[in-house]
This record gives sequence, C-alpha cells and structure tokens, in this order.
Amino acid sequence: RVYRIPYPGRGTAIVKERFRKAYRQPDLDRKLTSRRVIQEARSLQRCKRAGLDTPTLYLLDVEGAMIYMEDIAGKSVRDTLGFSGDYGSHGVLSEQIGKNIALMHNLDVIHGDLTTSNMMVRSTSNNLVIIDFGLSFVSTLQEDKAVDLYVLERALSSTHPGSEKLVGPRNFVTFGARY
Repeated sequence: RVYRIPYPGRGTAIVKERFRKAYRQPDLDRKLTSRRVIQEARSLQRCKRAGLDTPTLYLLDVEGAMIYMEDIAGKSVRDTLGFSGDYGSHGVLSEQIGKNIALMHNLDVIHGDLTTSNMMVRSTSNNLVIIDFGLSFVSTLQEDKAVDLYVLERALSSTHPGSEKLVGPRNFVTFGARY
C-alpha cells in the first residue's frame, strides 16, 4: 500500500507499506518482507549516491515493513507522454530515460519494473526521477539488464502506441549505450 502523509520538516512524504502475505509461513514471510524492504532502500540509496534522481529516503522501518520517502511533485512519464501517438517532441525525455537507465545498470541495479508509470518528471526541474524500486535487485548479468530494457520496451508499445519515435536513432537504448 502506498499513501501520502504529512512529514515534519518536509511537507509530505510517501509511505510504502508491505503487507503480510497470509499464504506464507509467518517466519518466512517476515524474513522475505524485511529483505525486500531493505533491498528497495539499498537500491534507492545506491542510485541516489551515484547522482541519479530518485526519491530521497527519509526513514526505513524494517519491523513495520515501511519505507518513508520523498513525495515527488510532478507527472508520471506515462501521463507526460500521453496516448496520442505524437511523441516527436519528447527527444530530451527519451535521452534522460536512456541516461538514467544506463547509469543505473552501470551500478548493477536492476529495476525489475521499468515502466513509464515508474518514472516521473519533476515539476520544479523537469528532471527524470525513477521510482518504485520494490522489485529491484543487484546483478552484473547482461541478461538481467536486457530483461529490464525489454520490460520497458513492452510497456512503451502497449501503453503508448506509436512510440517508435522514442526508439529511433537517438533513442534511450542507443543513448544509454554511450554511458
């Protein structure tokens, strides 16, 4: 569950809470849930330290399986791109996507759910922010990085018909390959 709360000194924060899975043995569920929460926080911090724009981590409550993080003011890339099929004006955004994914993969962080809903454009700076590292993991395997890109490609083609212009000569894949 994800919700917005008032947060002292920060205005608002996003809280991401992982719920207990009733079908799992309780001790195993606690262990898996705490590992997942810790891995998400580590991935966020690893990317943030390397200069990627990710939500700032405010608090990690492993026992409660909750992450408190920055509430990003902006629009999702999904909403920014829309569904019109006219994507020719989004070259800068396409380059930002490529650069951010390349830097993330150079850190061996695999997002696990790269979609345009898990990327935001900050309203204050127009920077791309990658969010929701809930399925992330660390891997040096090129295959894992390729699957990350494949998930994004499938998300683009299913959510944004006609988005081939984003996958042209200056696309996120070829741009990202330079990093």
